[in-house]
Amino acid sequence: MKKSWKKPALVLGLLFLCLVLGDVSAFAEGSDVAGVIESTWKSAAGQIKTVVNNVIFPAIDLILAVFFFAKLAMVYFDYRKHGQFEWTGPAILFACLVFSLTAPLYIWQIVGV
Repeated sequence: MKKSWKKPALVLGLLFLCLVLGDVSAFAEGSDVAGVIESTWKSAAGQIKTVVNNVIFPAIDLILAVFFFAKLAMVYFDYRKHGQFEWTGPAILFACLVFSLTAPLYIWQIVGV
């Protein structure tokens, strides 16, 4: 028995057509979509800023700090084994850590929040 894909596609197509044509409010004249989006962004910007400052940046800082100290330990063990200390990896991770620790001070001025 062959399965026919025409019927489900036809039903989904008709359903989509009914939804699009049935939603008259989407085509209403005089609605200010840009104004609605701007007011929504203004009301949500404070909450977004709070979440990013209290959750996102500390998580990034923690991850970078763990990677920095792990890399520093691996470089030290390589130094003990080979007698050569490679600074590149820890220096890059330290710069990223300093950047992410100080980012909340200036990032919101750049973004405009």
